[in-house]
Amino acid sequence: MQPRNMSMSGVVDLAAVKAAGEAKVKAEQARAEAARQGGGGAVPPSALVIDVDEAGFESDVLQRSAEVPVVIDFWAEWCEPCKQLGPLLERLALEYKGRFVLAKVDVDANQMLMQQFGIQGIPAVFAVVAGQALPLFQGAAPEAQIRQTLDQLIQIGEERFGLTGIEVDQDAEGADRAPAEAPAGPYDALLEAAVQALDANDFAGAVQAYKNVLSDDPANTEAKLGLAQAELLSRVKDMDAQRVREDAAANPADVAAQLAAADLDLVGGHVEDAFGRLVETVRRTFGDDRDAARVRLLELFEVIGPDDPRVVAARTALARVLF
Repeated sequence: MQPRNMSMSGVVDLAAVKAAGEAKVKAEQARAEAARQGGGGAVPPSALVIDVDEAGFESDVLQRSAEVPVVIDFWAEWCEPCKQLGPLLERLALEYKGRFVLAKVDVDANQMLMQQFGIQGIPAVFAVVAGQALPLFQGAAPEAQIRQTLDQLIQIGEERFGLTGIEVDQDAEGADRAPAEAPAGPYDALLEAAVQALDANDFAGAVQAYKNVLSDDPANTEAKLGLAQAELLSRVKDMDAQRVREDAAANPADVAAQLAAADLDLVGGHVEDAFGRLVETVRRTFGDDRDAARVRLLELFEVIGPDDPRVVAARTALARVLF
């Protein structure tokens, strides 16, 4: 799969879990101990979405991950993308009916957890499987893409660790509060077509699908994010990475070379390098060259998301060189 959501850092290779055999043994021992003590029974749907703090992390996440994959949503009240992603993850947790548990961590109240997981921007989503922490994605993402990530996570949980999920008592208190499946929105078909085009490496098709949505709904967040990602991947797909980097190093005044190198930086996960390169290009150029570098930097901001601290810092740096 091509990396297509640079605010996500891609769907990680979940098969590359450290010490998988040892973790599986520990998970099996923990499940056996829970069964011996009479645990492991059915839980109400309300137990599938929990708020977690530093004090309860050991029991609510690490110990629970021996029974079922635990997805961790790092969020904050001030984070606008979090307000979109959080309800989506909660709905999916209920829909998957115990195949994973969603743990929500307020980063403002749990700074230590944020530091331990190396969170650089929110929303950020991790998973813990049999005690093993796995980065999933950062930032907003289309629902179809999130489902793919969850399906991979569940598959690895089953195959590597024998985690088959937990039983949910649909008749328990709170079951009637489970939200019904969200109705299809007016652009869902186009957005799904764009995701499918990305999966097929048809970046031109994805670009057009996202533009079709934005032509009617210019503020559509998912389409704006997807368009920025698709355009970025379209630009880098045929690049010779070594040659691009050599050209950029040898020709610091060549704006086109710096733009290409910045794209590669971002695709490779070197976000600060990409932003710093373009801010410096803006600083030392004028006229059309300066405008081209500024516009490309703003496009890359769209890929990462406006609330990411790296974007905030780069916007400040850009303002300094412009004004």
